[in-house]
Amino acid sequence: MAIRPIVRFPDPRLRRKAEAVGSIDDEVRGHALDLTETMHAAPGIGITAPHVGILRRIVVIQLESDPAPHIYVDPEIVWFSPDMIRHVEGSVSMPGVTDELERHARVRVRYRRLDGADHEEEAEGLMAVCLQHEIDQLDGIFWIDRLSKLKRDRLIKRFEKLHRIRA
Repeated sequence: MAIRPIVRFPDPRLRRKAEAVGSIDDEVRGHALDLTETMHAAPGIGITAPHVGILRRIVVIQLESDPAPHIYVDPEIVWFSPDMIRHVEGSVSMPGVTDELERHARVRVRYRRLDGADHEEEAEGLMAVCLQHEIDQLDGIFWIDRLSKLKRDRLIKRFEKLHRIRA
């Protein structure tokens, strides 16, 4: 297990679609462990393999109330609720800035566990938001792409200013 360097915005890899994992082997399990450690160190509540430069469909999410991380291999959203919620989002790849986005309040996700078993689960609230956010990332949709152009441009300027000051 290792903490991996996080790919930072505006790296073009953050907008590339991740490839399906296929068979789950020790390498994939190792990536999941590394992602978990990296997410905790960031800190964050969700991370994908593309966040560390691995263009494979692996997601780790651990909310504050979760005793252990949730690991999703090749996740896909198979159902969205019609009702929407607003939530403040950010990214381990763009630390220090956040903005409010609208997402579906509930989703159903199909994925595989690390043991290879197929699974489907429904999530609501913050977990639904996290799943949509991270699966977007796997599809090459960086979270700020969901903002209006005006909000996105302002957020990027804030991010650039914040990191110029810290440099």
